[in-house]
Amino acid sequence: MNGLKNIFAGRWGIIGVGAVIGILAPLLQKFGNPGNMGICVACFERDIAGALGLHRAAVVQYMRPEIIGFVLGSLLAAYLFKEFRARAGSAPIVRFVLGVFAMIGALVFLGCPWRTLLRLAGGDGNAILGLLGLIFGIWIGTLFFRGGYNLGRSQPTLTPVGWILPLIMMGFLFLRIIFPPLEGQESSGVLLYSAKGPGAMHAPLVMSLIAGVAVGFLAQRSRFCTMGAFRDLILFRQLHLFSGVVALIVAAFIMNMILGQFHPGFQNQPIAHTMGLWNFSGMALAGLAFALAGGCPGRQLFLAGEGDGDAAIFVLGMIVGAAFAHNFGLASSPQGIGPHGIAAVVVGIFVCLFIGGTMRNKVA
Repeated sequence: MNGLKNIFAGRWGIIGVGAVIGILAPLLQKFGNPGNMGICVACFERDIAGALGLHRAAVVQYMRPEIIGFVLGSLLAAYLFKEFRARAGSAPIVRFVLGVFAMIGALVFLGCPWRTLLRLAGGDGNAILGLLGLIFGIWIGTLFFRGGYNLGRSQPTLTPVGWILPLIMMGFLFLRIIFPPLEGQESSGVLLYSAKGPGAMHAPLVMSLIAGVAVGFLAQRSRFCTMGAFRDLILFRQLHLFSGVVALIVAAFIMNMILGQFHPGFQNQPIAHTMGLWNFSGMALAGLAFALAGGCPGRQLFLAGEGDGDAAIFVLGMIVGAAFAHNFGLASSPQGIGPHGIAAVVVGIFVCLFIGGTMRNKVA
């Protein structure tokens, strides 16, 4: 076990995990997931919010097994390597708010950091500005880190606290199995499912779940995190996590070429829009929120799987943020940014700047 742990913790381990994600995502797309969205944490959590009826955007409602698998795979790895530690208490309400605005920013761009990389690997030129916005937001976050930004320490707590989000995900899986999507129907009686649009595009349940568990397991071992990769590169000039990000892009590009899924250009890209300023600004907001919360949305799921109740609060904040985004016209569509999306991005940036500027600990 210790040897396996060391393998994943090393440079080649993180490269291997990035490559696995880069291979699995195009394969999931090939077997049914939306274009350039083989894996997208923000979009999939948005679909889960829709399946639960938290929003009524009929084209984005599906109980995504990949998200469930991320948490359960991380839980499995944490217990197997004796790293499950229930903890909580690090400014949970702040983390919830950051989760809400992280999701709003991601849905203005139409993708999480992982999908930003996957869109780029699929030929979507619009992802370039999204990636630059993500880096810019993380860079602003590093300025707050240098100034003493701190959400406080989490504290050890009772084991059931760390089990809450994994149990919720197990409940979601139970609902998905008992109430599967029905051909041509938008409701299974409990869950809501899209009859058309991105929510109706999905790989088979077992394949999606296995892929999610595998990614969750490997990412928990390697500490894979896109936000952390750029943060470490900016703050410390460290390439360890960044090498995993590069491996993800390269592997996804190669797989897309093999599968005939690479289509370079800016126009008519799947589930994307060409409003460059708001592609940049949406991901700048998301990147800043991820930085202030201490991890990208995938990393938050993996942390929640190993017992971090604060990460679980961030995850729930993102799911609620998806509901806000679609209920109040904040989310973008292939036609462009939502009617109130610009205002939401501006408000979100100010809220994150307020949090970054006031949550400080200058004690030496």
